[in-house]
Amino acid sequence: MSPFETAQTFYAEIDENSESIEQTRQLPADLARRMAQQGLFRMLVPDTYGGGEVHPWEYFRTLALTARADGSAGWNLMIGTTTGLLSASLSESWARHIYADRPDVITVGVTAPIGRALPLEQGGMQVSGRWPFASGCQIADWICGGCTVLEDGAPRLNKFGQPQSMLVFFPAKEVTIHDTWDTSGLRGTGSHDIEVTEQPVPADRWVVLGKRARVDAPLYRFPTFGLLALAVSAVSIGIAERAVESFCELAGAKTPTGASRSLANRPSAQR
Repeated sequence: MSPFETAQTFYAEIDENSESIEQTRQLPADLARRMAQQGLFRMLVPDTYGGGEVHPWEYFRTLALTARADGSAGWNLMIGTTTGLLSASLSESWARHIYADRPDVITVGVTAPIGRALPLEQGGMQVSGRWPFASGCQIADWICGGCTVLEDGAPRLNKFGQPQSMLVFFPAKEVTIHDTWDTSGLRGTGSHDIEVTEQPVPADRWVVLGKRARVDAPLYRFPTFGLLALAVSAVSIGIAERAVESFCELAGAKTPTGASRSLANRPSAQR
């Protein structure tokens, strides 16, 4: 079964839970876990780690369909799958530990290099930081945050003379979630702040931004931020399609106060 066909099997359940998702401000944990078990959060994980390694078009239409059922569900799936893309750049040992050893794993993260990573003498890094907009943090097993590497109190520079940035992985249990996401839309994304303080991180449990993916396959030659833009667009299109569908249903049944014909038959509505 393709990811799109799998998403179709969840469509009605996501739709039925849409109001609850908004009220509780998160995707139900049981629903998210079952979606993960069916491979939806692994669409961009390499085949070698048990992932889907799907074509971008299959990825796009799966996200759009999920977002059509519920915008927050689509957004959470987008964040989880694009974070899974990092598995192609992680060291093989950590990629296997995080992704291959647990087929239903859900990983999310914030790319912005707000955190601070200090190299440790024995290897690894000590990381501190607080990141906003951590969508899906309540349903995740692993959470990553963007960091700038510091040496002697100043940013370490890469070969281009720019501050070196990396995305560092943390087990979800090591991350503090601050309840900050109380919005009027996409409430169910659970995009709260996350924080770690002087958290030791073993060597190589991170991805250095800007480097070529370690796994060489067509999907991982696709520009990373281009694929992210494609994913965000898919969610937006799914939400828009549902909005048009809902408006058409309303317009056919609603006759505005003081009018003699339905909203659907008014030229302004048709425009």
